[in-house]
Parts: sequence; structure tokens; C-alpha cells
Amino acid sequence: MNRFHPLCTLACAALFLALLTGSSLAASKVFDVDLEFYPYYPSLIKWNKSSVPFSEPRKCGGCHSKQYKEWNGSVHSLAFKDPVYQGELNKGVKAVGHDIARQCEGCHSPAGVVTGEIKGPGNAGLSDMALAGVSCDICHSVSGTTHWQTPSHEPENGSFILTPGVETTSGQTLIKRGPFKPSDNCGAGFHKCEESSLHLQADLCAGCHQVYHYDSHFPIEATYLEWKHGPYAQKEVLCQDCHMVETETFKKSADEFRKPERGEYRHYFNGANFLLSYLAAGAAKKGGDEKLAKSLMQQYDMAVERLKSAADLELSPVYRDGRLAELKVRVKNVRAGHNLPTSLTNVREMWLEVIAKDESGKVILTSGSLNPDGTLPGDARNFHSDGMGNDFHFAIDPWKVTAFSRHETIPPKGYKDVYYGMTAPAEAKAVTIEAKLRFRQADQKVAEALLGAVPKDIDLKATYGLEKVPALPVVDMVVRQANFATTK
Repeated sequence: MNRFHPLCTLACAALFLALLTGSSLAASKVFDVDLEFYPYYPSLIKWNKSSVPFSEPRKCGGCHSKQYKEWNGSVHSLAFKDPVYQGELNKGVKAVGHDIARQCEGCHSPAGVVTGEIKGPGNAGLSDMALAGVSCDICHSVSGTTHWQTPSHEPENGSFILTPGVETTSGQTLIKRGPFKPSDNCGAGFHKCEESSLHLQADLCAGCHQVYHYDSHFPIEATYLEWKHGPYAQKEVLCQDCHMVETETFKKSADEFRKPERGEYRHYFNGANFLLSYLAAGAAKKGGDEKLAKSLMQQYDMAVERLKSAADLELSPVYRDGRLAELKVRVKNVRAGHNLPTSLTNVREMWLEVIAKDESGKVILTSGSLNPDGTLPGDARNFHSDGMGNDFHFAIDPWKVTAFSRHETIPPKGYKDVYYGMTAPAEAKAVTIEAKLRFRQADQKVAEALLGAVPKDIDLKATYGLEKVPALPVVDMVVRQANFATTK
């Protein structure tokens, strides 16, 4: 009697199954999109459409003046008007069309997208609600998320649901949601209040702080996942616990994994984007609004202080055969709950500048000093990402980046070690080291290209007082000095 070997039997069965199902497997998509479910695709916003209007921030400020003042001048309030964003949006529309660029607009002005008011780059002719970007009524109208239903089955590109209110037999009812049980007379008859557990979760922020390629669904920005896969999520310290508090409270939250008290939360939404605050402060001052300019510079100072408290450096000598051979610089992410840097890491620059001198003051090592034209040397140790497109060649535009060829960011509570070869003169007995961890929003040439691409209705000179793109501000996050003997 003929018998088949068991392994052969399994192989034949597998082949038979493959033949039966091969066509369906070949036709399946990794990232399937339901265009009926997501009518604003590639923005993944959903809107429970009704006649109930969105409320502009000034209206909210009538009863919530403290929160309004904190929000006004925040990066959320500037999200759509930001000239750097507008330059990028204008470039994107010209490259791939407005239907694709709606992905960006969905998070930078959600109300403007779902109402159909925003039809392209620029600020001209838009309502205060559309220009307000991520306003009070956006966050407090979020009634749910669709993170699991997205093409990647992760939060991405604005995967939240907006429900500013409902229509009833007696008319319109505005509904605003927050993290706490409503007090008596909450809303003062203008709107109804609802307690929302979502507003006590990082998922509230996730949809817009996960930016994926519009078609390939590659995470160009993965701030939420960086947090979720790190120690802060394990300790239940959320986005709100660091970005909706004063700087000193942020430090305590990060150092002690301590959740702030209810009274410690603010509506600053402060992060590392000091450039946006800097530009907007110039515009407010030129427009004669000294009060707003002061608020914006407060945001600028907070962002700089946050950057200076996020990282640390350790300098150590490495000896071989009794002689100083290398300098080890350990760069540590000590307080950022996500990677450092995060968000558009192929554009951000966080790098080491190192200078070593002997006793006579002679420079024996230098690395990371900016070129005369403001660009960063190619051999500088830069903790960022290099993007690439479908052709596996370098790419920087977000509509082109479908993968990273290099990813050097530092995870929460993590570190990266960098080694520099040291050759001290034979007669030298010691060397002096100065190391700086430096940060700026983008390469000088990239910033010049983006600001040079702003839509025609944005006059940089008239609005911001810019005759030309200035040298981008650089923040020295950490500065450390050390002295090491050349022999051991």
C-alpha cells in the first residue's frame, strides 16, 4: 500500500488551500479604505452633521475668559494661520491637489473642512471659526473616535467624531463635553454639558498627533504611539498631564509620574514649537495687539523652557593603552513622554555640537557647528529621521515620504551614545570639552523654502514684518563642560 509522508501530506494540503484562496489573497489590501464611512478622506474626521453650528472661540470666552486667554496664542489657536504650515499646504496642493491636502486641513481646521468652507491654502475670506484652527468647540465637541476603523487600525489623520450638538423637536441643542461631572447650571442655558471619559484619555489627542501618509498610511508622525509604547503610558501619565499644565507641573509629572491635581490644568497646549509663537508674536506686535504679543511671547518662553528641561548629557572619556582615545556623549530623554524629537522628525533638527581644546586653547576636535549659511554640516550627529519615497530615494515632503531610511530619535527615558575620536597632542596633559544639545524647528533652507511658498494672500512683510526669512532661532537644550586627563 502506498503511503504519503506526513510532511508531504501537510505540504499538499497547504498548496491546495493556496490554490483555492490565492485569488482572494492576492486581491486583499493591507490598508482598506471605506470612503462612505470617511467622506472627507484622506482626512478621517467624521461629523454628525446637523444644523447645529460650531461656536467661535470669542463666544466661548464670554463665560470662560481664563481658558480663552490661555488658548488664545497657543499652537492650537495658530494651527491654520501658521505661515510655515500654509507654505507647506500650498506646496502640497500644487504637487498632489487639494483633495489630498484635505488630510492636513482636517486637523489644522476641522470645522473649516467639514463645513466645506476651506477650499485651499490661504486665509482670505474665511470665517473666524475656520481661522481659529483647533478651537474650544473642536475639542469639546468630540464625541468619539474611529481609531480601530481607520485603514491602519490605529489613530491617524483626525480619526475622531465631531458632534457640536443635536436637533430636537424644540430646536437646536448645543452639547459640550469635558472630563468632569457637570456642575449645576453648567452651560448657563447656552449649551448642555456632558461628562466624557474620552477627555480623560490620550485617545482624545491621538487622531491628530498621528500623521500618516495619505495613501501608504506610513506614520510620518507617530507621537501617540511613541507615548503608548513607552513608560509614561504604563504609569498612566497622559498627553494632557504634560501639555496642559505649567512648566513646573510638567516637570513633576515627568519626574515623579504624578498626575496633576484638577486645579493645575491649563489650556496652553504648550510643546516645543517656539518658532510658531515667535512669528505670531511679531505679527501681533505689528498689528498693535500688545496684549496678545505678550501672551505669545509667554508661550515662546514656556516652549524654550520645556525644551531645556527635556534632555540631559553625560560626558565620559574612553582610554585605550593608557591614552585618551574617544569621548562618549550620552544623550538622554529625561522628561519627554514621547520620542525626542517627535513630530515631523525628518524636518526637526536636534544635534550635538562638540568642541574640545587642549591646555593652550588649541581646538583638537570640533563637530556640529553651523555652516555660514545657517545649514547643519552633513557629518553632524543629528537625532532625526531621513525620509524616503516609493523609489527608496531621499524625500522630505510629507506627500512623498513612505518610509524612513534612518530613524535616530530617542525614546522616553531612553538614551543614545555618540563616540568622537580624540587625538590629543603628545605634550597635552588634559583636554576641556564643551558639548551642546541644540534644537531648531527645521533646516534653514527648508524654512526659507516653506515661508517662500506661502499663498499670495499672506504678506509676510505686512503681517509679520519680515523682509526676508531670518536665521531660525536655535535653542541650546543642554550645555555641559568637562575636563579629562589625556593619560590614565
